[in-house]
Amino acid sequence: MPLKEQIIAGKLPSHIAVIMDGNGRWAIQRGLDRVFGHQQGVNAVRNVIEAAAEIGIGYLTLYAFSTENWGRPDEEVSALMEIMIQSLNKETDTLIKNNIRMMTIGDVGRLAGDVRERLYETIDLTSSCTGLNLVVALSYSSRWEITEAARKLAKDVKNGMVDLDSVDEKSFEIYLTTAGIPDPDLMIRTSGEMRISNFLLWQMAYTELYITEVLWPDFGKEDFYKAVIEYQRRERRFGKTSEQIADN
Repeated sequence: MPLKEQIIAGKLPSHIAVIMDGNGRWAIQRGLDRVFGHQQGVNAVRNVIEAAAEIGIGYLTLYAFSTENWGRPDEEVSALMEIMIQSLNKETDTLIKNNIRMMTIGDVGRLAGDVRERLYETIDLTSSCTGLNLVVALSYSSRWEITEAARKLAKDVKNGMVDLDSVDEKSFEIYLTTAGIPDPDLMIRTSGEMRISNFLLWQMAYTELYITEVLWPDFGKEDFYKAVIEYQRRERRFGKTSEQIADN
């Protein structure tokens, strides 16, 4: 039976997050510049977005560029920004056609003006779409996000807008860039690295992790389906016992 047909529609994760790792290694293994790996990775992005939309995933978050990535060589950062602009120019109409709404999280103020302008244009053009919510993490890191949230909350407490004694997890989440977005049920990381790289640390408290050795440029729809099928085989307990889950 094809992998896609093995997926149980009633047990889909509502939100899948992806750490797209391995572009540079993919290129180096072929004697190419790292930039070629990033260019090839665009095809994998397209495949995964299509696969998520086709099976009915509600939210898909892609870790496209971290705050730490600003420390990479200038030529690589410039190439990544150019790839971003090219992708937005090329894919915006396709997103609209497929009813996909694009959103972003991260310190996007650090992006170059032309990148930021094109990004906001795509977000605006797709804002009325009601299918898959595509969340792109750009200039993002979880420690940055949590620090910013704490700063905003502290300011509101200082100004008397929030009662300090009323602050709990739910009220704190309002200040995160992911406010209104459900926590990921499944996180996929390619390239075999066993870490979450400062990505959605608050939100992934009980997320199921799926690590594959496949490098991102080689990651296709079938690999995506495998991850979803593996997720559906797991028992999610959220700190409870198996017996408690069974009783419910």
